[in-house]
Amino acid sequence: MDYVQCLELLAAGGHELRKTRFDLATIQTVLAALGRPEQRYPTAIVAGTNGKGSTCAMLASILQTAGYRTGLYTSPHLVRVNERIQVNGEPISDQDFAEAFTEVSEQVKRLCATGSLAHPPSFFEYLTATAFTYFAKAKAEFVVLEVGMGGRLDATNVTDPAVAAITNVELDHQEFLGRTHAEIAREKAGVIKPGRSVITACEHPAALEEIRRRCRVLGAELLEIDRVATFRGLEQEGGCYRFDLTVKGSPALRLRIPLAGRFQIRNAAVAAAAAHLLARQGFHISPAAIEQGIEQARWPGRLETISLSPLIVLDGAHNPAAARELARFAAARWQGRRLRLVYASMRDKAIEEISSTLFPLAHEVFLTQCNVGRAATPEDILERSPVTAPSVVIERDPVCALELAVQRAGRDDVILVAGSLFLVGAIKAAMSEGRLTLAGQPAPAEVL
Repeated sequence: MDYVQCLELLAAGGHELRKTRFDLATIQTVLAALGRPEQRYPTAIVAGTNGKGSTCAMLASILQTAGYRTGLYTSPHLVRVNERIQVNGEPISDQDFAEAFTEVSEQVKRLCATGSLAHPPSFFEYLTATAFTYFAKAKAEFVVLEVGMGGRLDATNVTDPAVAAITNVELDHQEFLGRTHAEIAREKAGVIKPGRSVITACEHPAALEEIRRRCRVLGAELLEIDRVATFRGLEQEGGCYRFDLTVKGSPALRLRIPLAGRFQIRNAAVAAAAAHLLARQGFHISPAAIEQGIEQARWPGRLETISLSPLIVLDGAHNPAAARELARFAAARWQGRRLRLVYASMRDKAIEEISSTLFPLAHEVFLTQCNVGRAATPEDILERSPVTAPSVVIERDPVCALELAVQRAGRDDVILVAGSLFLVGAIKAAMSEGRLTLAGQPAPAEVL
């Protein structure tokens, strides 16, 4: 198959949450048929409600800086599916994607024909098997895995990771993971393996106790950021932070985080602590590699500035916890500036709580809709929102909604595009394809 045919087959399986029953049987069967590519390199796995991707990006950058040929598997993508599968910061090429995906699909056909598989893999299982296959072919020396959802039954959870991390536990995907923090934590703690090291920044007491319990049962070492990390000399510039970090038993580090938001402090601490645990296991990761790796990390679409005048910032903020962090950031950075919000959401998200957090920030809200089957209509959002802004505009096309917001904005105004990573992806795609041009586009080094 060529690249386009691979994407068509992938799309035919429906969206990533198509499955109503999750297990590891399908991915295990496919990987066994492929010769167990996931066992050909050491791995780290990162679970959590928010911050997984940023933490993975920082840890992968650390490993690459330390000299390891590093694979990175993340989700979702913003513009192209290739973004999810990277080696040393470079997304998989169309040709390599087609070759790896074709190898997976041929095994799937054989397994289905012989009855070894009752049904084809899901969208996410296909991609995960493709990633494992490509990393083996690309001779990756270490692979960092971001859990797609939950942990225990996520398709990424098929390796014996050298280290596992759980960033935080908040209420999200409750129809799949559980209704309480403890139930969701139980699923995320499924990435913990017997005798392995674990690092967590989880703060919720009930969730943290579930992680502790899992570690006790499996004899896994647990490092809790709030117990083992010391933060000093915190400084902020342009929404980005630098500080001194000491993790129990490690040298002091001076970390400079290029990713905006105070919440990135804890994500960086998790990545640095994970690197420390790997170094203790014999991986050659120096303190300088940790510092440089974090400073060089990139993670687009999260508090990403795409224009300076007016200031336009993209952020997913697709669950209540992320919305609260975004609101705190906005209050700290943009106080006194008029804000316009371009907002879209999926139907299955907590629109009531997210809109209650974000809409009061805005002088004007532009409701739009992503070209995704799960997307809520602007009317759906308006009906479910318990609060509104002084002005609400409905514009179904995301690019047109942003352009309208720009037309109405003054030079000192802020335009925030948030509510869904699909919305962020739609805007970034329009920019890359030349359908959206912004006069105030920043230089790469410029920040909020």
